[in-house]
Amino acid sequence: MASPQLHIKDAYYFEVPKALWRSRREDIDDFPDWWVRNDHDFQHHEAEDLYAGLNGLVDGIPSQSELLHDWEHWQHAGKDHANAGKPLDVYLEEQVADLKQKYKTWTGQDGNAERSFEEFLHHETQPFGWFAAKLENADFAAKWTELKESAGGDEAVEHFAANHTWSQETVAGYNSHLHGKILIPQPFGGELRNAYQAESGFCVSKFMIIELVVAILLVTVLGWLGKKMSAGGAPQGRLWNLIETLLLFIRDQVARPAIGKHDADKFVPLLWTIFLFVMALNLMGAVPWVGAPTSAFGVTLALAGVTVGTGILFGSIKFGVVGFWLNQVPQMDLPFVMAIVIKPMIFLIEVLGFFIKHSVLAVRLLANMVAGHLVLLGIMGLAFSIDGAKSDSWALTAVISVVASTLFSVLELGVALLQAYIFTFLSALFIGAAIHHH
Repeated sequence: MASPQLHIKDAYYFEVPKALWRSRREDIDDFPDWWVRNDHDFQHHEAEDLYAGLNGLVDGIPSQSELLHDWEHWQHAGKDHANAGKPLDVYLEEQVADLKQKYKTWTGQDGNAERSFEEFLHHETQPFGWFAAKLENADFAAKWTELKESAGGDEAVEHFAANHTWSQETVAGYNSHLHGKILIPQPFGGELRNAYQAESGFCVSKFMIIELVVAILLVTVLGWLGKKMSAGGAPQGRLWNLIETLLLFIRDQVARPAIGKHDADKFVPLLWTIFLFVMALNLMGAVPWVGAPTSAFGVTLALAGVTVGTGILFGSIKFGVVGFWLNQVPQMDLPFVMAIVIKPMIFLIEVLGFFIKHSVLAVRLLANMVAGHLVLLGIMGLAFSIDGAKSDSWALTAVISVVASTLFSVLELGVALLQAYIFTFLSALFIGAAIHHH
């Protein structure tokens, strides 16, 4: 079965049916470095090296067995397994971050405002105060960075892989986890923490590849259409007629009403691109084993950034940089004394509102795409839940779930098109507001 978060969470692999892609890795050297780094044996080896290094640098450190026991308990106790796989150094640093948050609360109390972090650590015996106090020292912080690299860096992973052998049961178990997962190579030197998180550098994810494929597809199809149209003649074929109908709709029913006929046409190519790109990304969520990139906030925020950037750029060209921002204040005929008080307040409110409404543009698209997939997951989950499997009415529940999911998937297709239209229409409204006097 596919990952339950497949359509709403970015990843560094493509998932396909397990029968189509079997992982046949034979030993530790065949697995990617980030997989080895998350291995239980490696993490214990790394933790022991970290402890040995700290034991010579820090006073008051707990025993190795006590510290590692607390770390393992923390890994399994996190909400929704959020701490699973996190190494000892991350554990220690997150404890220090918690202490600093407690320190901020403590300094907010009467009589503590001027007291230092060191005083806070000595006020009451704080767990991990032994580490937090040393980490404030620049020399120790530098040594800690070196120690982390020595214990868990690339060379440590390579050394571990060269000197350790995984049992056949371990390799088989890891292969089982990787069945159906096509890992994405990282050609730009980025390092992964796991299959869903980047550690450092530029990492290529599934949604990035989908966006690139969609962009290439749009350039190819629209380039072909452009050559056809430039040659003259009536539209021929279903594809040509379909695309031209969509483009005319965006021009006549979105761009011109929202921006004005005089200025709209120069923004029509941008709005066409936004509509088709967002629509194609939304529809990717209906393709089995793929997923909709618009379910990631980074994608929708970048799309909203195109709109806000266009508005600021063309508004500044028309009114000047200062004039654009002053234009955010509506024209009001006020006495001078009232104007110098009210207009600055309105200016701050309008500028704040300008950025809020563009942020909401990103959140609106994200929320609608994520919500639909969550509902589908919930419906399908009825049939595969433990309670459902034990129930005498499991067969009826399964049939209802499948039928409901099918109907809701059809609705999702409509939502994908509707949200592309809404995003494009709101973008046109915001651009129109940016290039006209208020």
